[in-house]
Amino acid sequence: MKTIYWSEFKNGEDTYQLAAADDKVCYIGGPKEGYAALERWAAKHYPGAVLIENHSDMQPFIQEFAAYFTGKKRVFEMPIEPKGTPFQQEVWEALLDIPYGETRTYADIAAQVGRPKAFRAVGTAIGANPLLVVVPCHRVIAKDGGLGGFSAGLDVKRALHQVEGIQVKS
Repeated sequence: MKTIYWSEFKNGEDTYQLAAADDKVCYIGGPKEGYAALERWAAKHYPGAVLIENHSDMQPFIQEFAAYFTGKKRVFEMPIEPKGTPFQQEVWEALLDIPYGETRTYADIAAQVGRPKAFRAVGTAIGANPLLVVVPCHRVIAKDGGLGGFSAGLDVKRALHQVEGIQVKS
């Protein structure tokens, strides 16, 4: 039986859930999602897994996550293992290429993965990203320079842009 360790990280009034399996971060849920979203995600990707809250084992990941929010970390080094379809994996890999403080459009990502007309499918894959912030879906914006969507809410996307100094149309 698979064990998934998890803990919470608070940034201001926002609370994120971080989870790891086999010493790799596999899930980071946004502030509005809560523990129930982690349970649903685990049931889908690790059927029968046991979720155990363990702040001490998660501490190295939490410290790195906290360093991002204080501007001390621009590139994450934590080992990750996002679960998704091959197409989702390809899109998430492309997101990892977007440098800190920069943005790309959904069309840019679609072109990067070799499917230039699939920008809506790319948007759906980005919306399914299980590793918020670390796999930087917040750096993807609309073609017109607007925010586009964000699974954790546009207020969270704006806050992440503020951390990185990203300016976009409102």
